[in-house]
Amino acid sequence: MSENTVLYEAFGSVAKLTLNRPQALNSFTRRMHHDLWAALDAAEADAHIRALVITGAGRGFCAGADLAEFDFAEGPHLVERADPGPVIDQAFNPTTRRLQQLRMPTVAAVNGVAAGAGASLVMTCDIAIAAPTASFIQAFSKIGLIPDAGSSWFLVERLGLARAMALAMTGDKLPAAQAKEWGMIWDVADDCVAASMEMATRLAAMPTKALVATRALLREAGARSLNQQLDVERDTQSALGRTHDYIEGVTAFLQKRPAQFTGQ
Repeated sequence: MSENTVLYEAFGSVAKLTLNRPQALNSFTRRMHHDLWAALDAAEADAHIRALVITGAGRGFCAGADLAEFDFAEGPHLVERADPGPVIDQAFNPTTRRLQQLRMPTVAAVNGVAAGAGASLVMTCDIAIAAPTASFIQAFSKIGLIPDAGSSWFLVERLGLARAMALAMTGDKLPAAQAKEWGMIWDVADDCVAASMEMATRLAAMPTKALVATRALLREAGARSLNQQLDVERDTQSALGRTHDYIEGVTAFLQKRPAQFTGQ
């Protein structure tokens, strides 16, 4: 068996997942998706894990899809064999959906270039902290494709139509500092992995169910009217009102002591 394409480490209540194909800038193969899903399964199965960090090995975060896996050999049925649709449907889309449905908050530690679906992966995470030398590239137009793995949605949501359109059409590089200024990521830090682990540790001590419910509310807000969102807020608050962490949080506030959240 070759080396694991995704490394899993647990640090107390935080799981750290490292994309581990540094020789290929951590570009995604089908196997790497499956290894990532297995790592997410391990995190979710461990009741002690309440936050997750995703980063990349080597000098890059993730260069998107590994184009070497596409069949461009000369011969019959080239168009069908080179079709990117199946790998998007069977690998990239399930990864995006899985991260959005994870029972814990996620932090992307962007240690280097995030290109194509690698940039999508960053935006799929709840919070992103990048190294000063990191950059984001919508590389799709350079090979005759469109942003995928959620990027066509995330870009407009985070940057607005004008910036999203220009980045997607030109494929120009967006440096980390500008990505922060424009709202694509949360922060830039010299040691983005340490900063992301610190953020994840902070999140892991908070009421996990409330954080995940917040993710869902904010992600889906654009698809609802204000009146619809008010109803969803009401229903979500009512559900969270039955959790341990809600009772503990209010009780601790009234007793003027630090709350001890359990994620339940």
